[in-house]
Amino acid sequence: MKLVDQAAAQWRKSSHSGHEGGQCVEVADLTGSVGVRDSKAPDRGRLVLDGREWRSFVRSVRELAA
Repeated sequence: MKLVDQAAAQWRKSSHSGHEGGQCVEVADLTGSVGVRDSKAPDRGRLVLDGREWRSFVRSVRELAA
């Protein structure tokens, strides 16, 4: 397992998240990976995905939304 320093991460809300405070996801570019967390509960855990995992995650979400 690769350790990633998330202390300096710049989290940003997904452009597809609404402004009503519903289901919001934040992402951060980490060194060699992408962090994903729930914006309503940022301290409850996060996913850290490598490039291949991130692409698969995005592809799956797009398929579900279609």
